[in-house]
Amino acid sequence: MLRLALWASALAAAPTLSAQATAPACDAGLAVPPGFCAQVVADRIGAARHVVVAPNGDVLINANPSRGGAESGTGTGPGGGLIFLRDTNGDGRADLVRRLGGRGGTGIAIGDGYLWATDRNSVVRYRFAVGDTVLGAVDTIVRNLPTGGHAAYNFVVRGRVLYLNVGSRTNSCQAADRQSRSMGVDPCVELEGRAGIWRFDANRPGQTMADGRRFATGIRNAVALAWNDPDGELWAMVHGRDQLAMNWGFSDAYNAENPGEELLRINEGDAFGWPYCYHSMEEKKLVLAPEYGGDGKQVGRCAGKKAAVYAFPGHWAPNALLFYTGKSFPAAYRSGAFVVFHGSWNRAPLVQDGFRVSFVPLRRGRVAGEASTFADGFASEAFKGNRAAGPPPAGVRNHRPTGIAQAPDGSLYITDDLSGTVYRISYQGK
Repeated sequence: MLRLALWASALAAAPTLSAQATAPACDAGLAVPPGFCAQVVADRIGAARHVVVAPNGDVLINANPSRGGAESGTGTGPGGGLIFLRDTNGDGRADLVRRLGGRGGTGIAIGDGYLWATDRNSVVRYRFAVGDTVLGAVDTIVRNLPTGGHAAYNFVVRGRVLYLNVGSRTNSCQAADRQSRSMGVDPCVELEGRAGIWRFDANRPGQTMADGRRFATGIRNAVALAWNDPDGELWAMVHGRDQLAMNWGFSDAYNAENPGEELLRINEGDAFGWPYCYHSMEEKKLVLAPEYGGDGKQVGRCAGKKAAVYAFPGHWAPNALLFYTGKSFPAAYRSGAFVVFHGSWNRAPLVQDGFRVSFVPLRRGRVAGEASTFADGFASEAFKGNRAAGPPPAGVRNHRPTGIAQAPDGSLYITDDLSGTVYRISYQGK
């Protein structure tokens, strides 16, 4: 377990982002529920992906080296590496912004005197104590991870175990990737080393994929991966497959909503069905993929695969998941799950969608109602109408929410990898 309590001696560090000296300026322009305040903590810092908050309120972010936040995590543009934020005067904005180094990626975790981070196609670990403003000695924990396709390599650290998302190389394991009417490879040999969750020793340097153990399979790309502390389980939100209309003749309306973006509860040995299956929003269950003879209704071999506990509309691109354990939000939010959606690029000719933070109510590890939108307004309507969610219209800045972290005071931090904005959402009461 990441024993953050062991760092109590460092909590005397003076004013931090989560300990405001004055009332916050609710200046973010986001739509949030009544009583909540959304403020801008930092801006234009680069392609900010996943984020953690230290026990003293310092904020650490892993920025993608590709500006604009492609899910591949393998770009070479500006803005990559680890970023440190601190509010030294209590006004709610980060006045100490420091680039700590590293080549950048998506995943990040902190605890027990270390900072873990994805570094291109490796996972590294730095010596780092609460209050530090520089990184210590570095070890490469897992190296030479496979490149190409979905390669965010985000992770969760739980005690001595590192749970690593190894996304698929292809869209749907076709013989010719993303090509019209190309059938699926059967069996899909890609599953032997990708499209699942692997577990490694979080403290052992020099590992490769051969040292890991596959924990769960049939998961196309779980960029949103989190540990549910109340229930002691690993959960994920998954990026569903693309191109049901383009490659297989489904209607544009069907393609826009399918497959559902799945919320999964993951136990060791689980198989969730990719590439043979996808979650149909109409049938409300796993159905056979067209690459393997399906028509959007047939179940076939999918009957033996583990189903999602909840599904959102297609192509919203879930990039982060957090189970709320704080006390400052109203009781309805406690133990529920926040999901950060990056937004879609492939729902055309319908408008793109997502670009929001949603909330899923849970009770004893089970979904207890319909999801709701918690924070919206990141992207303009003009931006949503753009087929590829490309450059914003002149004079308009748009944002693609990506990461989420809970601060010691119960507030939430949200990152944006398109415009490089960091938000804090707190509850101010009625």
